[in-house]
Amino acid sequence: MSATLAKGQNGPLATNDVVISIQLAAPADLSALLVTEQGKVRSDADFVFYNQPSGPGVDLRPGQAGQPAALVVNLAAVPADIAQVRAVITLDDPNTNFGQFAPPVAYVSDQSGAQLFEYRIDGLASESIVIALELYRRQGAWKVRAVGQGYAGGFAALVTDHGVTVDDSAAQTQAAPPQAAPAPPPQPAPAPTPPQAPMPPPQAPPAYPPQQPPPTAPYPPQGGGYPPPPGPGYQQPSAPGPGYQQPSAPPQQPSGEISLSKTGPVSLQKGQRVSLRKEDGAALTFVKMGLGWDPVQQRGLFGSRTVDIDLDASVVMFADMNPVDVAYYGQLTSKDGSIRHQGDNLTGEGAGDDEVILVDLMRIPAHVNSMVFIVTSYKGHTFGQVQNAFCRLIDGANNAELARYSLTGGTPTTAMAMAKLFRVGTDWKMQAIGEGFNAKHPGEAIPQLGRFLQA
Repeated sequence: MSATLAKGQNGPLATNDVVISIQLAAPADLSALLVTEQGKVRSDADFVFYNQPSGPGVDLRPGQAGQPAALVVNLAAVPADIAQVRAVITLDDPNTNFGQFAPPVAYVSDQSGAQLFEYRIDGLASESIVIALELYRRQGAWKVRAVGQGYAGGFAALVTDHGVTVDDSAAQTQAAPPQAAPAPPPQPAPAPTPPQAPMPPPQAPPAYPPQQPPPTAPYPPQGGGYPPPPGPGYQQPSAPGPGYQQPSAPPQQPSGEISLSKTGPVSLQKGQRVSLRKEDGAALTFVKMGLGWDPVQQRGLFGSRTVDIDLDASVVMFADMNPVDVAYYGQLTSKDGSIRHQGDNLTGEGAGDDEVILVDLMRIPAHVNSMVFIVTSYKGHTFGQVQNAFCRLIDGANNAELARYSLTGGTPTTAMAMAKLFRVGTDWKMQAIGEGFNAKHPGEAIPQLGRFLQA
């Protein structure tokens, strides 16, 4: 039976093999510092983290989808001169803090997965790093202590205080205050300019009702495990942190409908529409929707790493306002066969389209009059953390790119309605949407798509 710890409390460990895991509502890393009685590491080898996942008696094990890695500790293999194994949680985004999210929870389990201790780390505010708990020796036996010590000095200060050598250039980049630039030579005073209106502050993302159920029959489709249920402890992403910068507005272009061109793809702006007819008047009958993005490269104090951002493309079919079918990673083909998803990409690695959805417009059932193409972030990364994301329309007959909608200055949300196809009489049209909302998979997204059908 699991015991609940409060800050400062401890408990005995009756097994030599334990697993430390955490649950929290923001992307984060779990690491370990192995320290002596003096509170210092013996060498950099006593620091276990994503670029050095193994240490003496301690290993990082990949976590479940959307959760950080876990620390697997063989206490019998921890060197005799190591007095404590400290588990540290570090938020991925240094511009955020624990006060913006639900308190993290640390668990200690045995090797079989049976939970031994649980510690909810309350009282954190402005910190982005916390020593969650520690395993320590006492009279020849091992115990666990709930620490919950937030670190205000930053990650560099935390590890250097424990004797770890950090990459000086990275530490300076992240921790050193900016130096004042030399004063420029005097210049003639410019003519006064009219005052500029201040940029409005970034808006918080729309609220998401996490308990809202998916629609009823004839949706959802049977089989394929749809909709995938929300993970335990799902929390919607918080409002943007203090370091968030409002993206600049794209260049103004004429609104309304534009035509496909023979000379090159149409670059769509938000809200613009394009008729799925070529310049010669022939209607498109088979199109592809391509999604691409790049993984984010993060420069850390101990080297660079790639953050695996798992975006998923889906298309939802509607009869008026009612969802009737969906093609996504758990059901690659719609029930009528008119839409085929070409498979899931888990990282965004590689050039070009990372996920492709094929749409046979001639086979779309007559009662289906619109389709919304969405992108969701399975691990909870926001579009503010995604690079070079785009959606494009391709002629299925010759693979020519017809239209492209690019995401620039992504929103602090975990889902995006990229575009929709809709009927006007016997013709199909496409409209760029580019609206963010909060959902980590289609099961959470579909109840929120109605507003895009009326735009």
